[in-house]
Amino acid sequence: MAAASVVRAAGRRSRRLFDIFVAEIPWTVSSKELKEYFSQFGSVQRCQLPFDRDTGFHRRYCWIKFSTPEEVQNVLQKDSHILEGSKV
Repeated sequence: MAAASVVRAAGRRSRRLFDIFVAEIPWTVSSKELKEYFSQFGSVQRCQLPFDRDTGFHRRYCWIKFSTPEEVQNVLQKDSHILEGSKV
């Protein structure tokens, strides 16, 4: 029974995602463009770019989800990230 618990715990760990928060995203940048940009640092699992229901525009921030902490470190090692001329 203890072995089954270890297997379940390992399965949960393998599904863990590692997030980064990105702010000051230009209005013209889409979630597809964000995912394409950040995929150079690792496997992007999801890009959450929330929208404002009243205006229809995104809120200029997002969460990028990676599979491993090493991929997050790859992003953080770069000094600055520029999208459409703006530092995010």
